[in-house]
Amino acid sequence: MNYPCLRRALHVLLLLFPLAASAEQYAKPSPYWDGFNFMAEKGDRYYLKVSPYTVHFSYDEYHEYVWLAGFERERSTGIVAGFAYFSNSFGQPSVYYYPWGKIYRDLAGIDGLYFKWNAGLAYGYVEPYEDKVPFVYNGFSPGVFPMLGYESEGGFHSQLNLLGTAGLMLQFSIPIHDVR
Repeated sequence: MNYPCLRRALHVLLLLFPLAASAEQYAKPSPYWDGFNFMAEKGDRYYLKVSPYTVHFSYDEYHEYVWLAGFERERSTGIVAGFAYFSNSFGQPSVYYYPWGKIYRDLAGIDGLYFKWNAGLAYGYVEPYEDKVPFVYNGFSPGVFPMLGYESEGGFHSQLNLLGTAGLMLQFSIPIHDVR
């Protein structure tokens, strides 16, 4: 199979990688650029994430099953960054890289309840569905997603991701590594 969207997304990631390497020259990079720093730090937590179900707020005869698989890093400061591969609402293979994000734990004093957000760049909404998400240019579009979740014993996460005005995604995250 030929997936030009994956090749383009890989090219973008490869172009961003030197930014991460050059950031290490500076004394302490800004936390706003931490998502481009691929070096592990003490206190980092890594997760595999999967989404088996998405509900759309409105019906479209072209909607298809949506799934997601990805990887996320959470710093001890609560800064999150990650990557996801997914099938979008129209069955197109898509990718999302988010170097910006933050998790806020124990909301309202409830242990395990958290709010998280992330922001990044997606690729995959191409013809004839490029008008289904805002600000698309050649399949690339910005993304900002708020999430509400719960962390159970063992570090497992269950969360709901708000997909703008399109729908809600159920996601599970499985801890795979802690840097001590």
